[in-house]
Parts: sequence; C-alpha cells; structure tokens
Amino acid sequence: MEGRFHATIHSPVQLTELEKRVAQDIQSRAHDLLEDLRLHVSIPTGGNNQAAIEETRERFGIRLQELGANSHMIPGDPKPDWLLGGQANHYTPPTVVCERLNGATQGRVMIAGHLDTVHDPNGDFLDLSIAPGGKTAIGPGCVDMKGGLVIAVAALEALEACGVPANWTFTMNADEETGTYHSERALRDESQKHDFGIALEPALPGGELAIERVGSGQFMIETQGKSAHVGRAFTEGVSAVVALADCISRSARFPDPQRGKILSIGPIKGGVATNAVPDSAYAWGNVRFADESIADELSVELDALQTAEDAMPRVIVRRSFNRPAKPLIPETEALALRAREVAESLGQKLPFKSTGGVCDGNIMQDAGLPTIDTLGVRGGGLHTKDEWIDLTSLVERCQLLAILIARLSAGGSAAL
Repeated sequence: MEGRFHATIHSPVQLTELEKRVAQDIQSRAHDLLEDLRLHVSIPTGGNNQAAIEETRERFGIRLQELGANSHMIPGDPKPDWLLGGQANHYTPPTVVCERLNGATQGRVMIAGHLDTVHDPNGDFLDLSIAPGGKTAIGPGCVDMKGGLVIAVAALEALEACGVPANWTFTMNADEETGTYHSERALRDESQKHDFGIALEPALPGGELAIERVGSGQFMIETQGKSAHVGRAFTEGVSAVVALADCISRSARFPDPQRGKILSIGPIKGGVATNAVPDSAYAWGNVRFADESIADELSVELDALQTAEDAMPRVIVRRSFNRPAKPLIPETEALALRAREVAESLGQKLPFKSTGGVCDGNIMQDAGLPTIDTLGVRGGGLHTKDEWIDLTSLVERCQLLAILIARLSAGGSAAL
C-alpha cells in the first residue's frame, strides 16, 4: 500500500531552534501526560454517560480557554429513532467549539476529537493499568481517543509556553462512536472555515497514518405480517420472521468485498412467543463502500427489498449512509507528507495506509477540508477490554502534533 503514495526522497528537514524547544518542553511533560491520561481514562464517557461527558468537556475546555480560545456550544441534532439503540437514552450531546484563530485567513487548523468511548460506564473496565516495565498500559478509551485528546491539548499548551504562534480550532463531540448524527452539522460547518483538518484517532496497528478510508452507513429492515395462534389458526397467519429471513438471504448476495462493497446484518429481532405466528420482525445492519458509486449500488439493492404498503407480508427499509468514503485526494496526500516531514525531523517514521474503518475525518473531508485522522497515540485492542496504549507515543505523538500545527499555522513552511 505504501508504494501507492509518494515517498520522501530528500533528507529530513532539521528542527529549528524554536521547534527543538517545543520538543524539549513536551519531553519535560512526560509525567504530566501520563497522569492526565490516567485521569481521563477513569472518567467513564461510554454509554452516553452525560455526567462524565460534561466533566471531560469542561476539563479540556477550561485549559483551551486559558490559551485564549473562545468557546461556544452547538446543540446536537436528533438522530433517526430507528437506529439500534436510538431511543435508549435521550441525552443529545452538543459539540463544543474552542476557537483561537487570531484573525488568520490561512493556515487555519481544525483539530477534532471525540469524548465518547464504547465502554460500559457501569462495567468493570474503568481505569488505566500500567504493565510491568511501564511501556504499555490498558484502559477504556486509552487510545480511542482519550490519549489523542490528552496529547493534543498538551501540544497546544507547549506551543503557547514556547511563544510559538498557532491558529487553531478544537472541536469536541461525544457521538463519534454512535455515528456522529448529533454533531455532523457542526463538524461540516467548522470544516468549511479551515484549511487543514486533524482528527485525533489512534494510529493504525503498525503506527501508520490512515489517509484513505471507506464510507459507512446504517440500515434497518422491518417486516410486518399477521399474527395467529400456531396450533388453532396457523394458516391464517403470515410470518414476519419468515419474510425477514428471505430479505436476509437476498441481501447476503449483495457484498463484493473485492470491490469495496460490504454489507453485514445483525442483530435481529422477531416475535414474542413460540406459539404465535410473529407479526413483526427487525434486522439492523451496516454497510461499507469504497466510493459513492458503490454506495448507490447498495442503496438501490436495499430499497429493492421493499414492498408496497398494502403487501402482506410488508417489507420496509430505512437507511442512512451519513459517512461518505474518504478517498485519497492530492490535498490530503500533501498534508500527510507534511506530517511525515515533521515525523522524520523528529527521528520518527510515519508510513501511510488505507483502512476499512470510518471516523469523523470522513465527514470533515467530505465537507471540503483536507484531513488526516490518525495522528493520535499508538496502541491497539480498540473497542475491547484489551485496549492498550504504547506509553512512549504520548510524548512522540505530542511532539509531532505540536510542530505540525505550528508549521501549518505558518502557512505550511518548514521553518518557524
């Protein structure tokens, strides 16, 4: 995959004296970075936990305001109520926008981070646990993306401490893990006001920078039948479960992974008792698509499952493909190469790779903002109780972020 992208063929650009000071300042913050990560991992922001989300937002927001940022909240929009878990909790988190652009009309950097995790706030996986040797740790959200938030705020603080000018806006939403329905409008609006996008997702498993992503969407198939007693009136009933099974069987022929066309169904629900012909059934699913043409194919195929309103059984399909594909474009490749140049200046490596995952970077780039979105920390085990972080990446990635933001704010020039 790396061979598809332009490689750096010149010697690394040397750090300026001011950039060296920034790197040294961040190195001196190593203990603080770890303790800040420990704190935020222990605040359980999964499960749409309102109190924890608001505490985390306030803690980071205060620090950004102390750097001179003006902050405001953008109310969240509702999401479709048919989504799996769509009505489980009525808290609709807003998006906070902390802006310090200093009147700049170019070199404006949008930094995007999400406060939510996938972990149960009432479960037993709640704290950061450092492994023997002190090089790695496990904890809920430690890489996705508490670590990214911690290093980004510290990077901006280091730039300020060293007197390095930077033009940035920091957005924090709390619904990335559930589809970015509440915050999509806010992210799109902010993207249009900036020149460069950085999302704080963790690095890919080999430390790579993701510069190309597929798109993603959600759908639900609902079937309606006619209830009847299984023993006394079986022939009078129409099974919604059987109708749903037929839809599932038909949709199993839709995927073509070699073309970047993926569809998966689960979970499913149908019926209320074994001795009653079920009159309703539901299946939820996810699609991934390499580009808009494949998204259109999937849309047509799913819609073709639907029946007329008066059909028996009746099939209803609802879908929302709200995360467009994020193809490699020249502007994003150029931004990625700038990040690699900074990494090489710091003696780091930054390979490139494509991924089947999606994130807020998909939305930001679709809104017109060249975006790189795996500049967070290194680690793995995302979305599991084995989620882990390479603790050495706290300092390394913080240094990378700080110097990249500084160079982009200066118009992308190599020197400050």
